[in-house]
Amino acid sequence: MTLIFVFITLLYLALIGSFVIGFDKVKLCSLDETKAETSFSIVIPFKNEADNLNDLLESIAKLNYPESLFEVILVNDGSDDDSIKIIDDFLVKRPFNCAQADIVLIQNKRRTNSPKKDAINTAISKAKYSWIVTTDADCVVPEYWLDSYDSFIQKDKSQFIVGPVSYHRTDNFLKRFQTIDFLSLIGATIGGFGIRKPFLANGANLAYRKDLFNTLNGFKGNTNIASGDDIFLFEKAIKRYPGNVHYLKSKFAVIKTKPQPDFTNLISQRVRWAAKTSSYNNLFGKTIGILVLIMNASLICYFILAVFGEFDFETLGYLFVIKFSIDFLLIYKTARFFDQTDVLATYWISSFLYPLYSVYVAILSLFKGYNWKGNYYRK
Repeated sequence: MTLIFVFITLLYLALIGSFVIGFDKVKLCSLDETKAETSFSIVIPFKNEADNLNDLLESIAKLNYPESLFEVILVNDGSDDDSIKIIDDFLVKRPFNCAQADIVLIQNKRRTNSPKKDAINTAISKAKYSWIVTTDADCVVPEYWLDSYDSFIQKDKSQFIVGPVSYHRTDNFLKRFQTIDFLSLIGATIGGFGIRKPFLANGANLAYRKDLFNTLNGFKGNTNIASGDDIFLFEKAIKRYPGNVHYLKSKFAVIKTKPQPDFTNLISQRVRWAAKTSSYNNLFGKTIGILVLIMNASLICYFILAVFGEFDFETLGYLFVIKFSIDFLLIYKTARFFDQTDVLATYWISSFLYPLYSVYVAILSLFKGYNWKGNYYRK
């Protein structure tokens, strides 16, 4: 049994170690003094985001990009709060520097079990520019967001680009715990690109050619799954154009979003994320998910067996230190990129809690549905 536990740990060490190496292989992108050429349609679905829309709209208004080269399509999915009023007021006042920008509000056309995919489909059918860029209504965008994409597109032959996302407003332990968890996901995402095994994407910061979306038949084939507008389209793009899907590793392109406000919302979000993994087509991505789950479940099993004298605490300590160290190396690299090394002060306690948390989420995702935007979705 000890040999099995050691073997699992070594496999995990090799996996995360490859991401650490891959992270550095993805080149850091800088902005060049080149004339903007790429035209973008920014697509933002929303439902009941009155608490977040002001921040989002203010950040869009501060975009540095030429107004003639982008439009913003806000897609309302049946909001019953003040979201519409906030947008209408913004469009009337135009208080910032986007007076001439084309910003439109449209209503979602529901056709499937996935409201967000329907919203993106609705927007793309009306989009007038060659590149689609998506983000979420609870995000804020950086000033040089579109400049970063444009510079990258001019340098590299791309069809689909994954951009960086981070949490902000991490003012308590729960939010810092989420940030560390999220940093590990982003670090693995970047590392996957670095070893030429990309397996993750985040719809809060994506860009892809409109004709690519149409060529791939959009979200056809996975509209029965409520979420996953990012990962399933990403998997299609990887399969069709493996050499033209890239990661935009640029500090000027970092989208910021809020962590969940409480434990209940956190678990609901993570269960939603975990629930769609069984539908992944990427074998490497599935393998990673299984290995990470087994590693965390094994640590719990090691501890229980040690308590009952079936496993020694010294070996358990060694295995935990191996996992702790390699995880920290990846998370530290990612935190440094996002200028978030301050959250690592809680890494010790988070490392002890994480195995319980991850196994709990995995079990719930197998047997329980989840709430999202006021709707309940069954497994």
